[in-house]
Amino acid sequence: MAMSVGKDSAEDAPMVEMNTTPLIDVMLVLLVMIIVTIPVQKQAVKLDMPRPSANKPTAPPEVVELEVDFDGTMLWNGNVVPDLNQMIRYLASSAAASPQPEIHLRPNRLAKYDTVAKILAVSQRLGVKRIGFVGNEQFLQD
Repeated sequence: MAMSVGKDSAEDAPMVEMNTTPLIDVMLVLLVMIIVTIPVQKQAVKLDMPRPSANKPTAPPEVVELEVDFDGTMLWNGNVVPDLNQMIRYLASSAAASPQPEIHLRPNRLAKYDTVAKILAVSQRLGVKRIGFVGNEQFLQD
């Protein structure tokens, strides 16, 4: 009968696994030190917010309904606009009015982007300040 008193030869091999616990401890200490030493950010972004005016408008502004249909047909308050030149004349008269009317742009969801972009570009070029999209609920997915 043979009896083994010592360890097996396979267990005598040196341990090749690295002990990562001290490395993690050092990393956490360095992380805490970096967080503590970072200066408090005191920079601010300056915004020019509109100031409320003392003159309240006596009457609500005129509202112009501008629609762009799926085939590119433009409607100004329900009247068909035959071409872009006529639309430019309408927008120029709106830009020259005091106070400017609110233009509610309602593009159809199938309308070409090119038509709507041209209207917006002309409006910006002419100085129309009060234009906005309405009817966006048609673009929400159910």
